[in-house]
Amino acid sequence: MANQDIFSLIHSRYNSFTNTEKKVADYILENIKDVIYMSITDLADACNVGESSVFRFCKTMDLKGYQEFKIMLAHSISLDNETPQLSSAITMQDTIAELSSKVLSSNVQALTETFNLLSEQDIALAVECMINAQRIHFFGVGSSLLTAMEAKNKFMRITNKTECSLDSHLQIMSAALMTKQDVAVLISYSGSTKDTIEVAKVAKERGAKIISITRFAKSPLTSFSDITLLCGANEGPLQGGSLSAKISQLYLLDLLYLEYFKQTNKDSVHNKELTAQAVIEKML
Repeated sequence: MANQDIFSLIHSRYNSFTNTEKKVADYILENIKDVIYMSITDLADACNVGESSVFRFCKTMDLKGYQEFKIMLAHSISLDNETPQLSSAITMQDTIAELSSKVLSSNVQALTETFNLLSEQDIALAVECMINAQRIHFFGVGSSLLTAMEAKNKFMRITNKTECSLDSHLQIMSAALMTKQDVAVLISYSGSTKDTIEVAKVAKERGAKIISITRFAKSPLTSFSDITLLCGANEGPLQGGSLSAKISQLYLLDLLYLEYFKQTNKDSVHNKELTAQAVIEKML
């Protein structure tokens, strides 16, 4: 199904769509390059329909859901351009020098946009919640799990209250045991990853504070969030795990870390000395 042209599929099924589904189809056909970077919530808002209508539109075309639709859309755009979709700027004809310049530019752009999206109030509130928390759990799946692990690795140098489970079953069990004294930091570029949303739902039911690091202000994940921190990198469905997206997430985590360190200076300095000394013992 992934290699099929999405535009031909939409046209072939158009007469079987409901009026609401036709609104979604019309918007997609008129805004192809924008839709590829939209969350399901963004697309629903743009079409003035509910998320369930977008999902039914996908199901009418025998697709599993919105993410499969976006993958097909990305493949179809690639076929039109006759080159795989590496990124919005990179082509198969680029030299190494051109690649170097474009990768640098995309990373700088991602960081700059993340900086422009920053809310000092949200950063301050997030750090306050983390300082007051009994436990801080970092959650993510796939590429976002690697970012969550990096967050734990960073924070465990200055505090002993961080956790990061590597398996989705362990993550949901950890969420089920959270309390009002805990903070869940959920990392998801799309904000629509099923496992992460389920963790957010369970953690929210337990009364934990939810901090989300994501690309989209409106997504299924942010509906559970107390604090949303936005990263500024655009990542198409064929570019999963792009470093520009990861760099923008790590930038936000680094900011949280430094503010946390600053506000807990005495304890953080002491713990950093202890952990640094422990690691030194492992080196030649």
